[in-house]
Order: sequence, then C-alpha cells, then structure tokens
Amino acid sequence: MACRFEVTLAAADRAFVPAALTALDEIDRLEHELSVFIATSAISELNRNAADRAVAVPAGVAELLMDCQRVHRDTDGAFDLTTTPLSRCWGFLGREPRVPQRAAIEEARRQVGFGAVHVSSDPPAVAFSRPGIEVNLGAVGKGYALDCAASVLRDSGVHHALLSAGGSSIVAMGGRGAGWVVDVVSPLRPGQPIATLSLRNAALGTSGAGEQFVVQDGRRYGHVIDPRTGWPADGILSVSVVASSAARADALSTGFLVGGVDLARRYCSEHPDVLALITPDDESGQTIVVGHYPTARVVGD
Repeated sequence: MACRFEVTLAAADRAFVPAALTALDEIDRLEHELSVFIATSAISELNRNAADRAVAVPAGVAELLMDCQRVHRDTDGAFDLTTTPLSRCWGFLGREPRVPQRAAIEEARRQVGFGAVHVSSDPPAVAFSRPGIEVNLGAVGKGYALDCAASVLRDSGVHHALLSAGGSSIVAMGGRGAGWVVDVVSPLRPGQPIATLSLRNAALGTSGAGEQFVVQDGRRYGHVIDPRTGWPADGILSVSVVASSAARADALSTGFLVGGVDLARRYCSEHPDVLALITPDDESGQTIVVGHYPTARVVGD
C-alpha cells in the first residue's frame, strides 16, 4: 500500500501497545493478500484466472468487493475498481505519465467495467464475465486495512485509538471528550488544512488529483481517471468523506472526486450517514460541505 500506517493511543491506554503492534501485523498480512504488485496475492490470482473460472477468495475480500459494487452502482459508475487498463494507458501505473492517443484510450476503455465482476459470498468467489478485466484495490485498500486493524483492536478490548494510513485514510475509534481532532488536508495544498474535524467512531477518507499528474499544452491531467470517459477527472481538487468505515469513505471520496458536487449532494441526500468536504478546482478557495455524519463535527462551525 506504499504508505506509513500508524496507531495512536492516549497515555491512559498505554497497556494496549501490544494490541496495536498486533493490529499493524494484520496490515502487513493484508498487503500480501491484496496487492496487485505481489504475484502470489489473492487479487493477482484473481486477475490471472477469473476470466476462465470462478476463483476462491478470502471471505473479507468478497465482502469488500460487494460493498464496492454498491458504491459503484450508487455513484453511477464514477467509482470503479477495474480502471487499471486506463491507468496503464495514461502511464500512471508505471509512474511515467503521458497523454495517450484517443484511440488508445478507447481501446483501454473496452477493458474496463465493474459490471463484468461477479462476486458470490457462499462460497466466497469471484468470476469475470469477459477477458481483460483487472481488479485493483488501490482506491480502497488502505481504508480496508485500517478497518481490519480496528477490528483487531476491538477484539483486544481497545475502545479508543486513532488509526491512520498515509494521512489520507483515518479510523477514529471512540474518542474521549470532544473526540479525535484531525486536520483535513488537500493533496495539492499539504501545508494548508481546509478544515478541522472532531471525530468519534467514524472514518475519514481523502482523494485528490495531486499525487501523480502530467501537463500538456498548459492543461494538468491528474491520476484519478473517470472510468466512464477514460479521461482524468477534473473540476475538483480534493474530496474528504466521513463514513462508517474507512473503505467506504475511501471509495466515496474517489467517486465524488470523479462525479463532482452534484453527485455528492445526491448521494448524501439518499445516505444520511455520509459527510463530504469538497474543494473545487477554482480560485475561490472555498470548501463545500455536503451531508452529515452523526459523530463528526467541523470544528468552528
């Protein structure tokens, strides 16, 4: 997952340090289960064989993929785990970004589509209905790993902890007093927090177009690609989402980055347990707050 994971405990909870270390070990295990860069991972085996036959996967992976399918459906396809061919086409997968020819983009689009991924829970297995499909959990893997680590902590009796991954995914377990106070930072403005949140029993996920990009003819193309067009999403600098799980928050932040403010407003009106903070790509400097989460508060409001 190529980032730093941390577990923060209050001094009063120092006895739970061994549990925190066990939770971090669980994250290491999940890296070897989920990464497309490890040939023996469950996801790599899935991508090699699921177009030919149903491939058995861990129950947690099947559940995660079904949750992602729901987000895919509810965001009108803006969130999609099968965009690897497009990322490869644009050079983002190999970290050598370029603007490809339109014909190459259209060819890559024909290999994309979460609707071709079929997941069963009993037994947990995945099959692809056509060749060329590749699943990549990069958009949700950090959040899912934090959710699993939080589960390990709860099983060990931990009630209060702050878990983070790379600064973009957070799980706030419990939270004494006003809760865990965290700054929300846009990837393109790392030194300027766009908001401060107080979180209790909530998860935060942030997506932005600042990690990788390519500039051509004065236009900047970010690494988050709209699977519906094959072109990088534009109009939004970053999105942060508060939700019940970090995997869901990560998925929705990517979906809203692609789909924009109107999609976020519609989704949040239909799902009253989601809060989104959206930074448009304009000169206003404003942050648009959409939705509500019962145990999250924007400090200062």
